[in-house]
Amino acid sequence: MTTQAPSAIAITMGDPAGIGPEIICRALVGMSDEERSGTLLVGNIDIFARAAATIDARLTFHGLDAPEAASPDSIAVAQVDKPLDALIPDGEISAAAGEMAFRCVERAVKLVQAGQAGVIVTAPLNKAALHAAERYYDGHTGMLASLTGAPASFMLLASKTLSTIHVSTHVSLKEAISRVTIERIEATVKAGHEHLRQLGRAAPRIAVAGLNPHCGEGGIFGDEDERIIRPAVEKLCQAGYEVRGPISADTVFYRASRGEFDLVVAQYHDQGHIPVKLIAFDTTVNVSLGLPIKRTSVDHGTAFDIAWQGRADATNMKAAIAYARQLARGLHLD
Repeated sequence: MTTQAPSAIAITMGDPAGIGPEIICRALVGMSDEERSGTLLVGNIDIFARAAATIDARLTFHGLDAPEAASPDSIAVAQVDKPLDALIPDGEISAAAGEMAFRCVERAVKLVQAGQAGVIVTAPLNKAALHAAERYYDGHTGMLASLTGAPASFMLLASKTLSTIHVSTHVSLKEAISRVTIERIEATVKAGHEHLRQLGRAAPRIAVAGLNPHCGEGGIFGDEDERIIRPAVEKLCQAGYEVRGPISADTVFYRASRGEFDLVVAQYHDQGHIPVKLIAFDTTVNVSLGLPIKRTSVDHGTAFDIAWQGRADATNMKAAIAYARQLARGLHLD
């Protein structure tokens, strides 16, 4: 059985009906030999080979457990078989595709836990396909928390211009408001602070966005900002964190993009996603925090409308891989 270094990255295939296999192959084409040797794919060899042919890439693959089949430039694949008699139509939701996407993530987690990889990079999956396969997760972050037994997890969107971490993500807006608690805000700030410290920022500057318009205008538009968010920020300041807030969401992201803050805590999914995607849609990286493993991802979906047509752009996948390599190197800084 072949082994990979703990600094290797494991890239999951994502939903095989989507653009995941294509953008992975495009990213592989641009890698150096050294980078390829530190890359482990998690998925199906036949699907990866088809994706390579779709984009006219001369790539070869071999099973992780079959080193005798490897050529000098072939890429190792931790094989995930298709469900028996499964039909996976291109660009469509199917239970078989959802099941394969889940199994890829499950296998990647086991590889990291076994020391065969240091960081996971995930290609996009489809939540409806997951649910069709009776895998009832809200996405990668919740799935990874479940697979690793983590009590909590956080989604951070990272870009060179603006980065944001979320108090809540894939829930309804009504439920998101109920999740704005002193404890969750404190935990979110601490997770973001620790991550930025690992990346070399000695004293991360963190801003906490308000929940209501203009932070509630003294209670006219809601009292959560004064009743919950401000006390949380005050507790964090007393504990030594460089954090400010609540700051009205209609200005805080602009101020952060101008360099005033290193990270913004968004109170719910769209509050944080919209400004980051507007500023850096192609290069934003989705990072999971609060887990016992490291994981990055593209910040886009399966793009069923262009899947398997050789048209998918790998810019975001390349950014996710570059961020993962940075995290992998960080695992050995001590």
